[in-house]
Amino acid sequence: MKLIDLSYPLEHGQFNFPWDPKISIIPHNSVSSIGYNITEMSLSSHQGTHLDAPFHFYDDGKTIDQMKLDGFYGSTALVDLAPNSHLEAKTPLTVGMFEPFAEKFQPGAKIIYRTGWDRMFGKPEFFSDFPTLTLEAAKWIAERKIALLGMDTPTPSTDWKECHLILLKNGLEIVIVESLTRLEQLPEEFTFIGFPLNIKGRDGAPIRAVALVE
Repeated sequence: MKLIDLSYPLEHGQFNFPWDPKISIIPHNSVSSIGYNITEMSLSSHQGTHLDAPFHFYDDGKTIDQMKLDGFYGSTALVDLAPNSHLEAKTPLTVGMFEPFAEKFQPGAKIIYRTGWDRMFGKPEFFSDFPTLTLEAAKWIAERKIALLGMDTPTPSTDWKECHLILLKNGLEIVIVESLTRLEQLPEEFTFIGFPLNIKGRDGAPIRAVALVE
């Protein structure tokens, strides 16, 4: 077995969505000043590789601390939309692109799809020009009642509000994992591990996303 890190390191000044809080990671004290190193951090709950709770878009939705732990771990299928390549900027992700993988989209399934967009991480375009899930495709996925949907883009769709409302609605509550990387290293089936920080009453959290590969 081997572990593959699917997450980005958090760094001071890292790019994020323009309207999100900026990330700050700075030394607070050091071995030379008080005898130990300690760091002050300020960041968005959706910085870097992270997941969304239903409360992100629904005031009455589950918060991150209310979500079941088994939603963040388990057997997962890779849907590679650009094998040995990558999709171009702003490519619409349509129902037709997911239909060849329909057998993977079973109730309760965990699915991660790859577009190759992680190659743009660290550039402003990562947050503006990503391949985007159409609302028709979001509804197609939601109708199959999967449990988790992960991706190597910063959010599923440029229609971000409508798409999240479809995927996070009460009774469905798909765990959405965003800004994954190194998906080209994954086999078709693996174990996903992506536990969030246990932040009480809030909308999402960074994760250390890892694939356990046989």
